[in-house]
Amino acid sequence: MTGLHARHRAVLPDWVTPYYREPIELVRGEGRHVWDADGTRYLDFFGGILTTMTAHALPEVTRAVSEQAGRLIHSSTLYLDRSMVELAERIAVLSGIPNARVFFTTSGTEANDTALLLATAYRGSAQVLAMRNGYHGRSFSTVGITGNRDWSPTPLSPLHTLYVHGAVRTRGPYAALSDADFTAACVADLEDLLGQCHGRVAALIAEPVQGVGGFTAPPDGLYAAFREVLNRHGILWISDEVQTGWGRTGEHFWGWQAHGASGPPDLLTFAKGIGNGMAIGGVVARAEVMNCLDARSISTFGGSPITMAAGLANLGHLLDHDLQGNARRVGGLLGQRLRAVAARVPAVREVRGRGLMIGVELVRPGTDEADPDATSAALEAARGGGLLIGKGGGHDTSVLRIAPPLSLTVAEAEEGAAILDDALHAL
Repeated sequence: MTGLHARHRAVLPDWVTPYYREPIELVRGEGRHVWDADGTRYLDFFGGILTTMTAHALPEVTRAVSEQAGRLIHSSTLYLDRSMVELAERIAVLSGIPNARVFFTTSGTEANDTALLLATAYRGSAQVLAMRNGYHGRSFSTVGITGNRDWSPTPLSPLHTLYVHGAVRTRGPYAALSDADFTAACVADLEDLLGQCHGRVAALIAEPVQGVGGFTAPPDGLYAAFREVLNRHGILWISDEVQTGWGRTGEHFWGWQAHGASGPPDLLTFAKGIGNGMAIGGVVARAEVMNCLDARSISTFGGSPITMAAGLANLGHLLDHDLQGNARRVGGLLGQRLRAVAARVPAVREVRGRGLMIGVELVRPGTDEADPDATSAALEAARGGGLLIGKGGGHDTSVLRIAPPLSLTVAEAEEGAAILDDALHAL
């Protein structure tokens, strides 16, 4: 154990655990690469848990942060902030939600927590629908709606949560059905579940592509079908875009747009990539929902001048350089390469995802049984080859999570695929 790791263990909680048998200290980044304290360079295919969205040390963001820090770092929402208003205006239009209002937070956890507060206040109910295998953060309320036991440390919750089928396409009781029959079965399950509820349900919260759950997703249109049911009951739809937002899936700017036949969500939460490493989260909601609170509130650090400057610069770069299109093109190539690799590795059950959001699920060869040990071994082997990736997935951590910055080049995609090829064959 290194000296820094020992110090980490001595003062931080046991449940704050770094990756790797010998954890690494990252000290520098540039583009799609990072360097550790020993000078080793890595190709970064995880981006600080999908947070370094455009590139490490992006000049526009670095310059915006430096210039703003030289003027004013903090003021709070008690004062007008031009950058916060400008970023809110851009996000409101991009969200697709009519008459939208935007509230900034410091994380995805806080964004989802705020969305739950708004939905339950608007509906006058503490009943919430969530998706099985979902994850929405580490606060008391968001842990209470997490459908993944690995990330839910307590059964206590301020909310009454009911879990719905549908977010995991290739496992569970409906996996063998066609997409159309799968969607119909999940809608029937939702209808049946609502028939068991007493009183009003506040909202359904769902990730269009589950992040921590292993980059699983339902057939396109499932949440649109859910929305028709929700609308009949007056139930709000919260789309958790903390990981899927800003064009990462390539096909759409937001994950909800794959399910947009019944219109946009009532609330949309975002975080991670918009700050490119700076602490930005937020909620977009219809004005009547956002304005339903009958008490005053502020945010001390949400929407701070320095993070808003970073967000504006980062969003501008993403749009000006069509990084969504790059995610579609280069992500499609990377997915093809990884599927070709998987065809030769018995331990790979499935390669899934879209754009630059790809999951590789590992099982014990010849079975459908998750293999967390193989996942950890592949993570270590990839690191040994100079590639950083993530892991997650269901009740057993058996999925490699691949989510590089959206500026990934074709050459870097090919290099990463080759390293993953070696890592998976080493199993």
